[in-house]
Amino acid sequence: MEFFNKETKTALQAKEAALWIAFAPVVFQAAKALRDMGILKAIGESNAGLTIEEIIEKTNLSRYAVRVLLEAGLGMEMLLVNDKKYTITKTGHFIQHDQLTRVNMDFSHDICYKGMFHLQEALTEGKPAGLKELGPWNTIYEGLSLLPKKEGDSWFNFDHYYSDLAFPAVLPLVFKNKPRKLLDIGGNTGKWSLACAKFDPDVKVTIMDLPGQVGLATKNIAEQGMSDRVDFFPTNILDETLPFPKGYDAIWMSQFLDCFSEAEITSILKRCREAVTDDGFVYILEPFWNRQIFKSAAFCLQQTSLYFTAMANGNSQMYHTDDFFACIKNAGLEIVEEDNSVGLSYTLLKCKKA
Repeated sequence: MEFFNKETKTALQAKEAALWIAFAPVVFQAAKALRDMGILKAIGESNAGLTIEEIIEKTNLSRYAVRVLLEAGLGMEMLLVNDKKYTITKTGHFIQHDQLTRVNMDFSHDICYKGMFHLQEALTEGKPAGLKELGPWNTIYEGLSLLPKKEGDSWFNFDHYYSDLAFPAVLPLVFKNKPRKLLDIGGNTGKWSLACAKFDPDVKVTIMDLPGQVGLATKNIAEQGMSDRVDFFPTNILDETLPFPKGYDAIWMSQFLDCFSEAEITSILKRCREAVTDDGFVYILEPFWNRQIFKSAAFCLQQTSLYFTAMANGNSQMYHTDDFFACIKNAGLEIVEEDNSVGLSYTLLKCKKA
């Protein structure tokens, strides 16, 4: 990856970037206000642009509110003004219409924004010091089923947006070897298990997750009439005294291991090695920041790492393959296939006992 090995900015461009960073919290909230308060929508729907008076009429906001947001939007290059008429730029269009940007922005605002004030504390202590802004839990995973609807929707929309795009591509790869028993670790709401049960009528799936998460999945599985095909194994995966169920042809973990430290990943994978049959496979779907085609994708993953630091658990991240692959090796597994072209930003690893 050559995105991060040389300076590309002039001194003036570098100073401009530094000033953007200095005002980044203000920029973020202004951009969200332009989106949520209808200003971008109103301007974007006008071919010829709108005057401030026309925007006031369409949004029912005060002249002051509209004026300060419009002027901020000009500086953020989301808007242009000519002959006192405002038009939307490509950046403004993506803030308003791009689903990926919307999912990331809502997640940043509803889950991360207040907690990031505690980032330095989290880095020093190795604990998610910002999580107290959401609830009284040791990790965010304990509280996912208890989040208010707005925050819960933002978390699950963020979590599912990326993996949902990958599922159709990886199902044929996982079922190439016709597994009869599949263990879905970190099954979350049961989306992957349901997809497996629908893809292959002969497979039996077990979802292993925290009790609160299993409760969500149980409801979803029952509503889909799949309770006879999918069962559940509630547990705390970080408690090494609690055994994994054994005898599985395939073990699946999607965007799960990035929720843990390197020592924890190694421990989990060692127990996966014991749970899978000798000729079975462990499948790992993860977005690695150094496997990205686009610099913006690597950037998003690198910043998401700090969500894990401040909000999720204080000790995990979106990994570089060097660090992650070392965990696989230390757990007594070896990678037999690596596919870096899955979904939006994913790598699928197929592992077996070394």
